[in-house]
Amino acid sequence: MATVAELKAVLKDTLEKRGVLGHLKARIRAEVFNALNDESEPRPPLSHENLLINELIREYLEFNKYKYTASVLISDDHLRKEKGSINNIEDPLVSQAVKR
Repeated sequence: MATVAELKAVLKDTLEKRGVLGHLKARIRAEVFNALNDESEPRPPLSHENLLINELIREYLEFNKYKYTASVLISDDHLRKEKGSINNIEDPLVSQAVKR
């Protein structure tokens, strides 16, 4: 019969191979930061420039396959709730920069 340590090792290896472990760690980190964040003071709305900077950072993370780090950035609620949110940016920022 397998020991608890062996079962933990097999479970960890399986989750790593499926790419789930990194996602779970990133999600837990994001939730911990959200829980620790002081919500009593509302954040000021993001300026259009800051929204673009955040989107550029997200693009960089996703382009370089830092999908778990990007998921932590995206999970920060204010990025999606802002008016003119990331979803409303027509072209990727790198594309916009090249066109200039």
